[in-house]
Amino acid sequence: MRLLLIEDDSLIGEIIEDHLHDECYAVDWLRDGQGAALALRTCTYDLVLLDLNLPGKAGIDLLLATRLSGQDLPVMIISGDHSKSACIEALNAGADDYLVKPFDLGELNARIRALLRRGRSRKSSTVSHGSLTLNLTSHEATFSGHLVKLPPRQFSVLRALLDEPGSVVTKRQIEEKLYCWGTEVQSNTVDAHIYQLRKKFGAGFIQTLRGVGYKVRLPS
Repeated sequence: MRLLLIEDDSLIGEIIEDHLHDECYAVDWLRDGQGAALALRTCTYDLVLLDLNLPGKAGIDLLLATRLSGQDLPVMIISGDHSKSACIEALNAGADDYLVKPFDLGELNARIRALLRRGRSRKSSTVSHGSLTLNLTSHEATFSGHLVKLPPRQFSVLRALLDEPGSVVTKRQIEEKLYCWGTEVQSNTVDAHIYQLRKKFGAGFIQTLRGVGYKVRLPS
C-alpha cells in the first residue's frame, strides 16, 4: 500500500512517516500543497493523509481540486483545528474522515484500515486468478484451497502482477507499489520477491521477460 502524507510540521510528519513505515506502508511525505497537487496528478496512491494548514496551496483547496478531477481515493484530514465548522467544511469538500491532532497512532492505524476497507468494498475484496485467490482485506492468499502465508511485500508484488493478469508489469512499476520516494532499492530486490513467489506457486507461475518485466501466466 502506498500512502501520500501531506504535512508541513517536520516533527509530526516524521513521527507519522516512521510509524507508517513500521506498519509496512510505503509513504511519500510532502510538506506543501503545490508539490502535493503535482504528486496527486502524476502518482497513484491508496490513501491520502492531508493537513489543512499548508504553504503554497491550502489543504481544503487541494481536496476540492482532487475531487473535481474525479479522483475517488480515500482522503483523511489530519488537523489541529477541532472546530465543528472546519470538520463540516472538509467533509462537505469530499474528505472521508477527519482526525484531530494530537491523536493516538493506534487510532490512526484503525482509521486507515477502515478507509481502505471501505474503498475496497466499492470494488471487490478479492482477486482471483486460476486456483489463486488474494483476500485484499485480510492480506491472505489461498492457492488450490490451501492458505499460503505471504510477507507484506510479497503480497504487494503479487497484487501488482494480478492487477492485469497476462500483461507485463515492469520492475519500476512494482517498486513504486513497494517503496516511497528516496528509498534506496537494491537492484535485485524485486527479483528476490519473484523468486520466493515462484517457490510457493510454481516455477512457471510468473514469467520473466528480460529487459521488460514480469507477468503471471494465464490459466490454461
